[in-house]
Amino acid sequence: MKAYMFPGQGSQRKGMGEELFDEFPELTRKADEVLGYSIKELCLQDPEQKLNQTQYTQPALYTVNALAYLKKIQGGERPDYLAGHSLGEYNALQAAGAFSFETGLALVRKRGELMAQAKPGAMAAVINCPEARVRGILAEWNLENIDIANLNAPNQIIISGLKEDVANSQEHFEKADAKFIPLNTSGAFHSRFMRESATEFGHFAQGFEFAAPAMPVVANVTARPYESGHILPNLIEQIASPVRWTDTVLFLLEQGVVAFEELGVGDVLTKLVANIKRSWKTSPPANASAPASAPAESAAGGAKELVDVWNRKYPVGTRVNSDIYDGELRTRTEALILFGHRAAVYMDGYNGYFDLRELKPVA
Repeated sequence: MKAYMFPGQGSQRKGMGEELFDEFPELTRKADEVLGYSIKELCLQDPEQKLNQTQYTQPALYTVNALAYLKKIQGGERPDYLAGHSLGEYNALQAAGAFSFETGLALVRKRGELMAQAKPGAMAAVINCPEARVRGILAEWNLENIDIANLNAPNQIIISGLKEDVANSQEHFEKADAKFIPLNTSGAFHSRFMRESATEFGHFAQGFEFAAPAMPVVANVTARPYESGHILPNLIEQIASPVRWTDTVLFLLEQGVVAFEELGVGDVLTKLVANIKRSWKTSPPANASAPASAPAESAAGGAKELVDVWNRKYPVGTRVNSDIYDGELRTRTEALILFGHRAAVYMDGYNGYFDLRELKPVA
């Protein structure tokens, strides 16, 4: 099986799409009409140095990614799954028929504008430090204004938060032998500090119609395929929630995907997939060798029972405590089964999943 992937912000470069704009003049013209400027000129010449500004970067990447997909499928080839990293998720949904090219571009334009207007923040890549250790360092040094933004690979975590806090965290990560790389961003993307932008985006996007994807699209927020009716809620939530790319790739591997092809600009996702594959081969998930549809798989059966009981007893918004987290948490979603065997629920504030067996509801 094969998956097509679309990259997000950070992959842009001057000259991208050079071989595509003239091949697809109709869509290039539509992009100009939606945006009010020449997308070809922005991508190829960038005369005003705007390509790296969020409000211009996102529409430019979306357009080039979309044209690259059209070129790819001209021979009739179709993937089994689609996925995109952050902005790239809009391309995955558009490729799956959830909305038109023009609708996706209008959504992305507004998304980019809102993210560009967000309060000043910062992001940094933490390399060679697993998620649990990153969270431990944040808790140990009371870095409460930093969230995990991207779970890109087992050894590549992106943090996001207030500028001063992110800068102050560098020494603590480097003392833990992690490589710390500040990123060239103006905002604390995919963190709680984007909540206002997410809310405004939701108001704007309610004026559009969304169709059920014709192909499975794995969502950044859940690392599971989109369900009918969940497109807009997921896209709103995605702005202020972590991109769970590692879990996305692991899910695809567990479904039997063997070929990952990155469409659009660059090879960032291709490298991340190779990284994740190495980790997966070294320590595969407990159910990796079992058929995905095996009804008698005991772990899956036990997880389903836990999820069913939890959802009957505890509504979304339940306050909980955990032995592995210092502080009270509140559930943001219903419980669900991750990767076919893990009973989990997503936490507000923490911006991540907890195993149900690690939680104690607050009376």
